[in-house]
Amino acid sequence: MDRVLRMHLMAPRPNTSDLYSPVNAEPSGHDGPRRYIHVIGATVFVDDQIADESWDRHVVAMVDDTVLWAVDVPLDAEDPSYGSALDLFSYFVRSSEADWFAAGRAVQLVEWARTHRFCGRCATPTEPSLGERGMKCPACGLIAYPRVAPAMITLVTRGEPGRDQEALLAQGVNFRGPMYSCLAGFVEPGEDLEGAVVREVKEEVGLTVGNVQYVSSQPWPFPHSLMVGFRAEYVSGDIVLDESEIVDAQWYRRDALPAIPPGISIARKLIDQWLAED
Repeated sequence: MDRVLRMHLMAPRPNTSDLYSPVNAEPSGHDGPRRYIHVIGATVFVDDQIADESWDRHVVAMVDDTVLWAVDVPLDAEDPSYGSALDLFSYFVRSSEADWFAAGRAVQLVEWARTHRFCGRCATPTEPSLGERGMKCPACGLIAYPRVAPAMITLVTRGEPGRDQEALLAQGVNFRGPMYSCLAGFVEPGEDLEGAVVREVKEEVGLTVGNVQYVSSQPWPFPHSLMVGFRAEYVSGDIVLDESEIVDAQWYRRDALPAIPPGISIARKLIDQWLAED
C-alpha cells in the first residue's frame, strides 16, 4: 500500500466562493454599484462607467454589493483605456484577489461569446440560452457552454521527507523567462486526474511516479483552464526530455532552487508548501 505523503498543511486560503459570487444575471432589483471590465483583446480596463452602451456585455459576478460586467470592446473601436489596459498577469499585482478572479472570468466569457456566434453543427447564428450561461442554436437546438479545460499540475519529490529531499522542476518552452516550475498538462478524454499526472510526467520527462495526492485547485484564465494541483513521488527512471514541451528539468534541493514562479500561480503554492515541510 502506498504510504501517505507527509505534507505540511497549507495555510487556510479563501476559495472562490469566499471572494466573489459568479452570477449569470444581475440580481433582481439591484440598486447598488456596478463596475465594467472592458475586455480589449485579452487585456482589461475597469471603470465605473461603460464606455459605449452599444457594446456587447455579460454579467460576471458580485463582489460585495457591486455587480461586475464584462464589456466586449470591438476591434475597430477607439481604445476606452487610452493605452492603460492591462493583461491579466499585470492586473494581478494591481487588484484584489476577488477582482482578479472576476477579471479572469470576464475575459473568458467575452472570448467564449466571440467564438460561439454561430452553431458548430449547422452554422446558424446562435442566441443566448434563457436561464443559463449558454449560446443556443435556434435551428438544431445545440447549446454551447463556456469552455473549461481541466489540467493537472504536480510537484514531484524524490527521497525521504526532510532536508535532503529533492523536487523536480522544469522549464517549459513557452515560459516567460528563465523560470522553473512544476510539470503540468491537460487531462485527456476518458482519463482521471491522477492518471493524467502519471502520464504527463512520463511523457514530458520520462519518469515514473506514484502516490499521487490532490492538494488544491485554481482557475487559470490563460485562456480557460482549471488547474488541479497534486503532489507525487518519484518511483523510477532517468530524466529524458520531450524537447517539444520542456527545455530543461532537474532535481533541486530546498537550499538550491532556481528562479520559480510568482505568487499568482498554484505552482508557487505547491513549491511553497514543500519548502515549509523542512
